Amino acid sequence: MSDAAVAQSMSMIHAKRRFFALILCVLASVPALLPAQSVDQPSGTIAVEDSAQQDAAIATRIREILAELDGYEDVTVTVSSGIVTLRGTTIDSAAVARLNEIVGRVESVVAIENEVQETTDVVRRLDPAIERFRARAEQFVNYLPLAGIAMAAFALVVLGGFALARLKRPWDRLAPNAFIADIYRQVIRIAFIVAGLVIALDILGATALLSTILGAAGIIGLAIGFAVRDTVENFIASIMLSIRQPFRPNDTVEIEGDVGMVIRLTSRATILLSFDGNHIRIPNATVFKSRIVNFSRNDERRFVIDLGVAYDTDLARAQDLALQTVAALPFVIDEPAPAVWIEALGDSAVIIKVAGWIRQHDSSYIKARSEAWRLCMDAFDRAGIVMPETTMRIVGIGTDTDTDVACSRVESEPKSASASVNAADTTAAVVEVDAAMDKELSRIVDSERAEKQADDLLQRDAPEE
Repeated sequence: MSDAAVAQSMSMIHAKRRFFALILCVLASVPALLPAQSVDQPSGTIAVEDSAQQDAAIATRIREILAELDGYEDVTVTVSSGIVTLRGTTIDSAAVARLNEIVGRVESVVAIENEVQETTDVVRRLDPAIERFRARAEQFVNYLPLAGIAMAAFALVVLGGFALARLKRPWDRLAPNAFIADIYRQVIRIAFIVAGLVIALDILGATALLSTILGAAGIIGLAIGFAVRDTVENFIASIMLSIRQPFRPNDTVEIEGDVGMVIRLTSRATILLSFDGNHIRIPNATVFKSRIVNFSRNDERRFVIDLGVAYDTDLARAQDLALQTVAALPFVIDEPAPAVWIEALGDSAVIIKVAGWIRQHDSSYIKARSEAWRLCMDAFDRAGIVMPETTMRIVGIGTDTDTDVACSRVESEPKSASASVNAADTTAAVVEVDAAMDKELSRIVDSERAEKQADDLLQRDAPEE
């Protein structure tokens, strides 16, 4: 072999050596790059003297301890100069970590080399889980008699509460109406259910679970309350209205601009009968927050009519005539007395208001006002008091003339005393103004109330607000 071939062979050998040396350096640096694992090691002062008897005693003590614990059957223990080396397999990583805690508490242990690993044996890994399930099953079977007693106590308390809630006499007597009585019954049922649950959990020795259940129920109730806020508001308004009773059946009321006679108050809405015979259902939350005008609470009710007279009319005479006409009506009462006053100066007339009082349970409010209007207009007509029409002036563009046009209700010229019809023909008898129309509506209300009497929260004998 030539010198060149020898030199080339030597250079290749040196290159391979440098490559393997580089690989060894990289492998040696890998543990330094990995994060340090915290291992529980015993703390304290290390003794100077070394004893083989002491090492044997330490190993024996550790083996005795591990023999009493489950899961450490395959763990071997060796001790040299106080350094404990553990090898073998355990069920899981928690058992491996627990070894350091156990061995570190043994006296004279200097350090621990824990080389124990988790086992991959499926049977060995499943055995503890099967044992746990078996222990729980046995515990469940042992608890069955106690659970039966707890359930019997719960059922007995709940049945007693429901039987008490079903009684009619005490709750109907204590509550102002059926709706509040039902609320009392629901409260009694809930109270007995909670009491039965407390007794059952106390028998089982699990009263701490009750606070968790009540806390979860409170959170769920709060979430439901926010979700159904309008429904809860309507329910509370129904309770308040049923207690306060701001109106009675057949009362004529105005709520949020709706006028009608009250049919019933339910747990959800107030139902009115309009004068057209239609049902008006208003949510109780709206009723509770709204302005309620009750026209039927007082028997006396005032009606007001407007009369317009010309500006050149003797206003004192017109007022006196209107007052005498209204006061002479048979359905107008003396106390409070009728009244008359000038309300405003209109575009073409002076507006006079005339007021009279009636007993609305005996006379119809609408018919009384209509009859007062008719007779006052007839009296003005016979007395020659002009009730002028609205007048508009039309000015022609580009011309020198303008025209006055009277907008008449009946004819183009105001009616004068000479042109009026004979008073005897127009003022025969006073029209009947009894409350027949209102009584007919009351009959409809009473018939509808009789059909669904159980749903009504109103009581005629309830205390007034």
